[in-house]
Amino acid sequence: MVVIAGDDKDRSNPRKVLAVYPQKSRVLIEGVNMVTKHLKPNAQNPQGGIVKEEATIHISNVMLWDAKAKAPVRIKRERTEGGFKRISKKSGEEIK
Repeated sequence: MVVIAGDDKDRSNPRKVLAVYPQKSRVLIEGVNMVTKHLKPNAQNPQGGIVKEEATIHISNVMLWDAKAKAPVRIKRERTEGGFKRISKKSGEEIK
């Protein structure tokens, strides 16, 4: 995935998707939308402290990455006997 909007916008390098939340239309992407979380002391972490972690961003702010075209791409859906296939509009290749 490529982030196309927001503070972490970078269309030139793909990033790893950690989680997808389809009901909320949000995705969790590695190294994007870092937030600071304050932790209370507990048994596992007796000191407590401040931790930086990723927060979700809206799915409309990302695009798929096509490895063949080496660029972010839009997709179209083609119907087959088994269901639908995602096809890159730039290269015409199927995206898995």
